[in-house]
Amino acid sequence: MSATPDEAPEPPVLRPLLPALLALFGIILLLNLISFAFGQAPLTTLRLALAGTWGTPYGIGQVLFKSTPLIFTALAFEIALRSGLFNIGAEGQVALGSLAGGVVGAHLPAGTPWPLAITICVLAAALTGAGVALIPAVMRARLGVHEIISTIMLNRIVEVLLPFLLVTVLGAAALRTVEVVPGAALLKLDAVFPALRGSAASVAFPLAVGLAFGVDALLRRTRRGREMRWIGINAAACRAEGIDVSRRLVQAMLLSGAIAGAAMVATVLGYKGYYELGLGAGAGFTGIAVALLGRGHPLGIVIAALLFGTLQQAGLAVNARVPKEAMDVLAAAVILLVAVANRAAAKPLTQVTPVVAPPAPASEEAAS
Repeated sequence: MSATPDEAPEPPVLRPLLPALLALFGIILLLNLISFAFGQAPLTTLRLALAGTWGTPYGIGQVLFKSTPLIFTALAFEIALRSGLFNIGAEGQVALGSLAGGVVGAHLPAGTPWPLAITICVLAAALTGAGVALIPAVMRARLGVHEIISTIMLNRIVEVLLPFLLVTVLGAAALRTVEVVPGAALLKLDAVFPALRGSAASVAFPLAVGLAFGVDALLRRTRRGREMRWIGINAAACRAEGIDVSRRLVQAMLLSGAIAGAAMVATVLGYKGYYELGLGAGAGFTGIAVALLGRGHPLGIVIAALLFGTLQQAGLAVNARVPKEAMDVLAAAVILLVAVANRAAAKPLTQVTPVVAPPAPASEEAAS
C-alpha cells in the first residue's frame, strides 16, 4: 500500500518535538501577557528572568538545585506510568521520606563516615517512600481500587500526619528536625565549580541525572523492567503469557515510591541539612508535568526539569516587578500546553488513499 504524491503523509520526525516547541512558544507568549498585565515592559521582564537564572553562575546553581527533586519525582511517575499506574502520591512520598531521612541522619553517630551516612539516610527515605506507596499498590493489585483515589487520599493523610510527628512524636517546637551529622551532608557543587558559590546546588543533581539513565536502562534492558512496560501496554496479554501481573504492579509502585522518597537528597542532605515542614512541597505534582514533557526519555526528563526549575527561579528574579505567583500561573499553563501537545502528537497520521498495487508476475503467482 502506498500513498499518492499529492497525499504523502507528513514526516513524523517533528512529532516528538511538538510538546517542547509548543511549551516554549506558550512560555514566551504568556510571559509577555503577564508583563503587560502588571504594567511592565515584556523585554525588561524577560531580561530580568534570564539574568536571574542562566545569566549568572548563582542563578545557574539555583536552577540546578530546583530541578533536582523534579527529576526524582518525574522518574517516580514515569516508572508507574510505564506499568499502567498513575502515581499522584509522590507529594506525600517525598514529604514523609524527607522526614525519615532527616531524622535518621540526625541520630547517626557524629563520626559516621560519609559513604555510610549518606547511604543510610537515602535508604531510610526510599524505604519510607516505598512504604507509603505500598498501600495503594496492594489496593490496586489485590482489590482493584484505582491508585488515583488512594494516592490522593494518602497525600492528605501525610499532610496531616507530618505536623503531628514533628511536634508530638519528635518534640520539635520549630517544626523542623535536628541537623544531620556532618557525614550525611552532600558536597556542594561550588566545591568543584567555585563560580556557583552561594547557590544550593549539590552533587544531588548529577546523581539525579545518572538515576534518570539508570531507570531507563532498568525499564528497557532488564526482564523485570520489560515486563513492567508490557503490563502497561496490555495486562491481559501478559497475564495470559504467565506473567505475575499483580506482583509486577506492586513492584513498580514500590520502586516509584522509593525514588520519590529519595528526592530528599537534594533538599535535606544537599541544601538545608535538616527537614522542615513544607520542604520540597510541590515537587510531586510538578514532576508529573516534567515526566509528560520528557516523553519517556531520560534526557528529555532532565531538560524538562531544568525548564520548570528555570521558571521557579525566574519567579524569584522578577519578583520586584511581577509577583512570583505569576510564574506559578505560567508553569500551570505550560502543563496545559504540554497536555494539548501530547494529545496532538499522539494522533495517527492522516489517512491516505491507497493505490492498487500492480499485478504480480506469473512466476511469482505460481510460486505462491
